[in-house]
Amino acid sequence: MKNSKAKEIVERWMFPTERSSYMGGIEDRPILAKSQDRTVTDIDGKEYLDFQSGQMSGAICHQHPRIVSVIKKTIKTMLHASNTLLNVPRLKLHQTLGKILPPPLQRSLFLVSGSDSIEGAIDLARKATGGIDVIGLHAGLHGSTSYLTRSLSFNWNRNKHSVVAPATSAILTPYCYRCPLGLEFPSCDIQCLKTSLELADANFTSQPAAFIGEPILSAGGVIVPPEGFYKRLQSACRERGMLLILDEAQTGLGKTGKMFGFEHEEGVSPDIIAISKHFGGGLPISAVCTTSEIAEIAVKNGYFATRSHACDPLLCAAGEESINIILDEDLPARAAQIETRVKESFREMAQEYELIGDIRGRGVLLGIELVTDREKKTPANDALRQIFSYAMDHGLIFQTRGTRGLQNVIRLVPPMTTTDEEIDRALSILNDAFRAVGKSKRQAAAE
Repeated sequence: MKNSKAKEIVERWMFPTERSSYMGGIEDRPILAKSQDRTVTDIDGKEYLDFQSGQMSGAICHQHPRIVSVIKKTIKTMLHASNTLLNVPRLKLHQTLGKILPPPLQRSLFLVSGSDSIEGAIDLARKATGGIDVIGLHAGLHGSTSYLTRSLSFNWNRNKHSVVAPATSAILTPYCYRCPLGLEFPSCDIQCLKTSLELADANFTSQPAAFIGEPILSAGGVIVPPEGFYKRLQSACRERGMLLILDEAQTGLGKTGKMFGFEHEEGVSPDIIAISKHFGGGLPISAVCTTSEIAEIAVKNGYFATRSHACDPLLCAAGEESINIILDEDLPARAAQIETRVKESFREMAQEYELIGDIRGRGVLLGIELVTDREKKTPANDALRQIFSYAMDHGLIFQTRGTRGLQNVIRLVPPMTTTDEEIDRALSILNDAFRAVGKSKRQAAAE
């Protein structure tokens, strides 16, 4: 397809993008025609390292040969199946997923999108507890396509939506680099959680049902909660008869260096987790996972969640193969190696470039927060826009993120199969981008 034809289609047939969203401006960006491994190619034949893993769903890689093979095999057998009958790929996926879930999590149901799994998880908690109110983190994001998930995506201003779901409210994100209370960890004793829970208790209108959060807040700027946050929150939930839901869409299945993101904090055992993104190796499938006890109580109270394509054999077969690839290739360990390599490189760059304020994240989910003044932590939104453009022009794709109005965090999500050579090439492009956009300490001293 020629660029002129693409422009005609966009202007005549496509919904315009909301300019302040992360999709804003895609009309002016490269148009992709092909993907393979860690590389995507546009319609002009230019190649880019994909350090956003597609939309976070290509974290194994693009067109992994085993995923392609199982898709071809399943296509010849059965594409779609009724949800009123079991099928073999579905049963095999339940078993394979169950074996990697940390006890007591073992029961699963399958849906399609990440938003589906969040809505399914919230409904599950409400049926299991009899409660209504759900709280989430003020920098959290859990989906955009349903009434409920939009209402719990507090990192977007909720006034963008015409109406939000009742009994949904936010508590403070433990954003230690920019503490909302102006304190410092660990002397703060995680005061943000204590304050938030006191306000939440004052606002609950009935028995609360659940808290939902991400082990690492990805779209909010790759924020890693401090050690002990989720363990304390778990205790607080149990005191109130609430369930702890963790959204593992962007942290689960190896990305953080462990199979699930919550496993980095000892003693945390969520009641429900939601899995999606690269679960299908590039195809859309999601899962809601919980304990036998919670599943049985909820179903007894009438819990039901499905979609027309929720248990399609093709999606289930791809889901099972993605898990097998992660295990066979030990991708959590590879993610941890990538984390070390990237963080070490940025620590070296931080000695040269004042723009680098904070380096954080786990595994292949990494964030570099840019500031114009390290002491004041002034967000460097403009500088990041320039670095983003430079990197894309030179063959590297990533996404910019931040908390609420901020867009000053480089979010890097290279596929877990990325080679050392590809990591070094991406880091070289970023180093050149910093050199082109901001003065180094050496340049400043020379002047």
